[in-house]
Amino acid sequence: MVANKLERELKRGSAELLILALLDERPRHGYDLGRLIVERSRGAINFHVTSLYPTLYRLEDKGLIEGRWVEKAGQRRRRYYRVTRDGRAVLARQRSVWQNFFVALDRVAGIRTA
Repeated sequence: MVANKLERELKRGSAELLILALLDERPRHGYDLGRLIVERSRGAINFHVTSLYPTLYRLEDKGLIEGRWVEKAGQRRRRYYRVTRDGRAVLARQRSVWQNFFVALDRVAGIRTA
């Protein structure tokens, strides 16, 4: 029970960082973001659409990402997001915070990352 709650809190706390990092690579749509998070985390992190899209909307409202609708022949319309200059600044700060946190966690708990 405690482990599940910790997992949920870590997931919730890392959502913005994960999304901004993927969008820093190139513009993507929501489904692609969710798929890449699962793929790159080897299934350890999975965002259901009900939590991913509200996070995208919040990031857009904050001016950290911008979205635009794209229509391609034979496909349904998709909203592609890209990170803004402000989003890149937030991403850099979040990466630093997470890096410092994991180094400190390793010092205290002796957790080694691969």
